[in-house]
Amino acid sequence: MDNPGTTRIDGDAGNQRVVVAGDWTLALAPALAARVEALRRSISPGNRVDASGLGRVDTAGASLLLDLAGDTTIDGLDERQRALVDTVARAQAEPPSASARGSGLIALLARTGIAVEQIGRDAWQLLGFIGLVLATLARSVLVPRRWRPTSLVFHLEQTGLDAVPIVVLLNFLVGAVIAFLGATVLKDFGASIFTVELVGFSFLREFGVLLSAILIAGRSGSAFTAQIGSMKAREVVDAIRTLGLDPVEVLVLPRLLALLVALPMLTLLAMLAGIVGGATVCALSMDISPTMFVTRFQELDAARHFWVGMSKAPLFAFLIASIGCLEGFKVSGSAESVGSHTTSSVVQAIFVTILVDALAAIFFMEIDL
Repeated sequence: MDNPGTTRIDGDAGNQRVVVAGDWTLALAPALAARVEALRRSISPGNRVDASGLGRVDTAGASLLLDLAGDTTIDGLDERQRALVDTVARAQAEPPSASARGSGLIALLARTGIAVEQIGRDAWQLLGFIGLVLATLARSVLVPRRWRPTSLVFHLEQTGLDAVPIVVLLNFLVGAVIAFLGATVLKDFGASIFTVELVGFSFLREFGVLLSAILIAGRSGSAFTAQIGSMKAREVVDAIRTLGLDPVEVLVLPRLLALLVALPMLTLLAMLAGIVGGATVCALSMDISPTMFVTRFQELDAARHFWVGMSKAPLFAFLIASIGCLEGFKVSGSAESVGSHTTSSVVQAIFVTILVDALAAIFFMEIDL
């Protein structure tokens, strides 16, 4: 049963105090708020508040007590009541959050600053995690009993073999589109035959590895985050640590090594599929026979462009696996957290892949390779 809160004024005119008693809870807040407002108008500032008779109190009641006391202290609170009142006082004293402080340009600048700060924090965490993974790999590579071939083969099938159909199909179609667009533009200059060089150059150097990496980032990188995040939510990661095992060695290294093997192989298939797609369009719409296509292709110095593209595949695989596993370890324990970090993993992996590819393109151009 509720014991409705009461207030009364004791003492003479020179030494008055406000005595509160009973329960000060949310259910009784409307009546108590009216009484507090009336008291504040009738008493002079600086009167002490005696709460020795106070019963149950929650945050609503604590807020009303603070309004009643003003700048004076509240006497007679027990330890739990004092802790609650102090907590409410601190919450009321905190400045509003950045999203509530302003609007328009100020709010836009505040959100931009928060986003930039988060990007910097994520980059720093990724660098630290890469260092941890490399240190764990160096510690494990010379100790065969710490290898996990069963897990490696499982993830190799999951990230490599199962991804072959979608990678081959996508690159075949993109190769056909590039050949068709190239022929459409080059035909106006009487240079349709150079469509062969366009398809070969673009897929050997850029599109084969980049499209494969983007697909793997959306497919396998997100899977890594969801798998490790689910383990984190179910406290499996804590159980691994309790068993004396290293979660990075058990969960990260097999996925990382599998992707380091799978992505170069997928890149090779992507290059072949894109070139076949381009050759198909050339044969069907431009009267460039497969024999002529192969002859022109051999004059392209394809080996140099092939190794330029393949050299980027292991780097992309390492970054995608590291980002996916790191975001999985960041999961806080709820299903919503798993979903948000999975989305973040895909966005970060694709962004980093495209950024590194752009930097690599500039680098190879500067060294004339």
